Amino acid sequence: MNKKNLIGGAIIVIFLAIALTTFDFKKIDYTDFSTAAISAKTVQISGSWVKEDNYTYESEKNIFTFNMKDDNNNITKVVYSGAKPNNFDLAPRIVIKGKYNGKVFQATDILTKCPSKYQGNGEKMI
Repeated sequence: MNKKNLIGGAIIVIFLAIALTTFDFKKIDYTDFSTAAISAKTVQISGSWVKEDNYTYESEKNIFTFNMKDDNNNITKVVYSGAKPNNFDLAPRIVIKGKYNGKVFQATDILTKCPSKYQGNGEKMI
């Protein structure tokens, strides 16, 4: 076998191995709070913030804290090192990314689902 072909094949195999392992590490699963509590991995959790408990923002430390209810009705305190998202108060659903730190969920990202400004008012258009 030609030496160039052997080296080229080895490079391709190494590249594919690196690509597959990198892809696997970047994958972040959706889960709920009870599963996230026993996992050491970074996860995504979908749910809504508990409006009755309100939220706090410490501007000196840049820490945003709120309680969130996941899709299985588990409620957990969420701490985010960053400012409150602009549309947080209006968002019907939120997705947080992070992992547990003791009894609180330490979020690294907060994604808000905006209510659609294009929703109709229930009237049929002709």
